[in-house]
Amino acid sequence: MSRLLAILLLAFAALPLSAQQSLPPAPYAYQQLEDPRQEAEAQALMETLRCLKCQSQSIADSDAPMAGDMRHQVRTRIAAGEEPEAIRAWLVERYGDYVSYAPTVSETTWPLFAVPAVLVLVALLLLWRRMGRRKEGEA
Repeated sequence: MSRLLAILLLAFAALPLSAQQSLPPAPYAYQQLEDPRQEAEAQALMETLRCLKCQSQSIADSDAPMAGDMRHQVRTRIAAGEEPEAIRAWLVERYGDYVSYAPTVSETTWPLFAVPAVLVLVALLLLWRRMGRRKEGEA
């Protein structure tokens, strides 16, 4: 009975390994576009998009299957004549603001831009008050 339980536990432990993606990569995941100008546009855009699986690499640098799919989408849309900013907007709409290394000010990202400014203002106010007290003590 304990052997059967051990075999079942090993089988359940091995389940994540069987869940690996077995599909081949998308055609443009690792293949460059024929037009060098279009490929340069695609490469520049891919370097500003974050891999959602790796979270610290751009899709240009990541080997994750999801990053390959995103590279394929970028190259396919560039080859179809779509503008890089339109592709970025589509990816942000699809995956959220986190996909872009260059977030825009929106109702969900405004704190990213406002909080540092508020902290600088508070620091300046504290510094100004401290300097004012020091001058009063000298007089």
